[in-house]
Amino acid sequence: MTDKNAKNKRKSLAADIVSSIEAKLTETGTSTKKMKKSIEKSADKLAKKLAKLLNKDEKKKSTPAKKAEKKAKKEAVKAKKNADKAEKNAKRTAASKLVDPSADSLIPSVPQATRSIRKQAPAPKATAPTRRTAPKPTSTPTSVETTEENA
Repeated sequence: MTDKNAKNKRKSLAADIVSSIEAKLTETGTSTKKMKKSIEKSADKLAKKLAKLLNKDEKKKSTPAKKAEKKAKKEAVKAKKNADKAEKNAKRTAASKLVDPSADSLIPSVPQATRSIRKQAPAPKATAPTRRTAPKPTSTPTSVETTEENA
């Protein structure tokens, strides 16, 4: 259905382009069959390009609505999930705080995991960095003459 509408729009646009160009040509008085054929061909190509651009613009206008709709749906799912988690956590905390046995009959029993308290190891003490100095070089003969004299 939309394909036929697009073709009809394109054809009518091409016809409008051709008629306006031919009107200008008849004013000048120079119009041949070759010119008319060329004008019709060019007008058809131009109409196709313009239709393509118009379709792109229409799609761009419709995509933000789709994106907003998708985002709203995603947020609704997330909100529901968070509400379920909050409800579950509330039940868990209520069950752990209640010690009264009569209250256990009101709330279904939730298995509780035993938690062991772990002692924290003391943090290692920071020591000041020590400077390491390079060993001093031993005295060596600086000239060749002194080694020859010793030998």
